Amino acid sequence: MKKFEGKTVLVTGAGRGIGRAVAVAFAREGANVVINFAGREESAKETVALCEAEGAKAICVKADVSKEEDCKKLLEETHAAFGEVSVLVNNAGITRDKLLIGLTEEDFMSVLEVNLKGTYLCTKLAVKDMMKKRSGRIINLSSVVGVHGNAGQSNYAASKAGVIGFTKSVAKEFASRGITVNAVAPGMIETDMTDAIPEAMHEAMLNQIPLKRIGTPEDIANGVLFLASDEASYITGQVITIDGGLMG
Repeated sequence: MKKFEGKTVLVTGAGRGIGRAVAVAFAREGANVVINFAGREESAKETVALCEAEGAKAICVKADVSKEEDCKKLLEETHAAFGEVSVLVNNAGITRDKLLIGLTEEDFMSVLEVNLKGTYLCTKLAVKDMMKKRSGRIINLSSVVGVHGNAGQSNYAASKAGVIGFTKSVAKEFASRGITVNAVAPGMIETDMTDAIPEAMHEAMLNQIPLKRIGTPEDIANGVLFLASDEASYITGQVITIDGGLMG
């Protein structure tokens, strides 16, 4: 029997990149997968097709996770398709990179709204399903930037550091209900975001990674899958850094 056979997994921001890899990894292990997206419907449908190719059932649901009504609709459509959520992966995130002196209030707040408020809203709604069953897994995507900071990303770093504090607090609140809450902090990963980095900067960053390679979305998905598994049942309130040794 596959590890997540019959379980419902909700992955936010799963149209591409890390979210897509996470969705497909769960599909491969037999889960029913809900793929949330905000903008690119075609990409989300491609993720659905990839999940179905693994023999899983999957749907995509458009919702802006920074809006409570959208999140409620996301959970309603999840329930209608597959029932209660067993695993929530809060992956949806955006960047608006600028040095602080040029960072507008909209630049700052929009990143916090999606990355941090979205994690709060989805968790608050999905955890109700898990409390009923006294079982569940919540995995939040943070970043090494949320741990160590990075010039030009004060808004992103603040949001991802917030995700870590949120994770540790919520883990304490729900441990007695059999629900674990952990965070994954990726380093430099091959995504659309890193594709936009100039070649010289890309090479300089690569030279700082002890494993001498950029990570793949699948590297992150493997960590998420582990934290959602029975093997990780005694792990909660933790931040797992997956960065090839970058931050040591």
